Amino acid sequence: MLGPLGNLLNHSKTTSHGASAVVTGAGSGIGAAFAIELGRRGGAVVCSDVDEAAAQDTVDAIAERGAKAVAIRCDVSQFDDVCALADQSQSWFSAPPTLVINNAGVGAGGAAIGDASLEDWAWTLGVNLWGPIHGCHVFTPILREAGPSHAPRGIINVASAAAFGAAPGMAAYNVSKAGVLSLSETLAAELSRTAVKVTVLCPTFVKTNIVESGRISEESSELATKLMRWTGFSPAKVARICLDAHDRGELYCMPQLDAKLGWNVKRLAPRAYTRAIGLVSRATNHRSPGKRKGASGGHRNGSHARKDQGSPVGARRYRLGRAGRRYHPARISAQPQGVHG
Repeated sequence: MLGPLGNLLNHSKTTSHGASAVVTGAGSGIGAAFAIELGRRGGAVVCSDVDEAAAQDTVDAIAERGAKAVAIRCDVSQFDDVCALADQSQSWFSAPPTLVINNAGVGAGGAAIGDASLEDWAWTLGVNLWGPIHGCHVFTPILREAGPSHAPRGIINVASAAAFGAAPGMAAYNVSKAGVLSLSETLAAELSRTAVKVTVLCPTFVKTNIVESGRISEESSELATKLMRWTGFSPAKVARICLDAHDRGELYCMPQLDAKLGWNVKRLAPRAYTRAIGLVSRATNHRSPGKRKGASGGHRNGSHARKDQGSPVGARRYRLGRAGRRYHPARISAQPQGVHG
């Protein structure tokens, strides 16, 4: 009824419009899409990434659209880096941030439990789970204590449909994302009487160049390509949907129908779901996880990906999103749960 004025007043009550936002893993994929969309919504954005050059590319894209942004290097697996990110962000904003998006992460997969190395478990959990833990631990008190108390503030943690999908051959990744889901649920309960909202994003397939840039068998490549084409959303669409869901105060954001179906079927018939996902995996791969051609726990790589995951598709660790730039790429074993990047 109020037209543009009503829209302006409504936007003033949301977290995503005019935000002072910190986005980790902002160098590519969903992280970059979040940062660019927040800039489009009138926000100022700290674009954090382990690859500062990639983060700067996102900053340049935001600046071209007339918004403000800055690139800050941060390895989210390192607590001191996240503390420094908080300090630098507050200095740049000259105030506490109003929105934090814990998006940075890596993909790993292709080997069964017992075949995947403990080193790969530690590496995956170090980034995918400890990254969001560090982000929530550092930024939650800042957001909670920032005034005025009625001003909208929020945290978005990027998990994946892998958090509940239980796809075989992806145990470390699945566990890391299940941890992020539980972390978000717990945080939402703890902040329920505050102005800080919490949303956890659980996408399935998001259209990226992971398959093209990775090392993948012809069978798996064909499957992953088809699934991305049939069900994949663009990173920009996922970012918009998630920010809108967060503004509405929703805890769970599952952008795609297949994620919502998987979530509900798993809750209603967990035993049948688990048996079905195992049968599908065996039928798809024609051999057990960890025994497929090229499957392994991954090579050592000191630089982790920025994020954009849902579920990986990979036997080797890979740099998500901007694969082929500097930190490459992956042996991929496609699974129908949560691939993005």
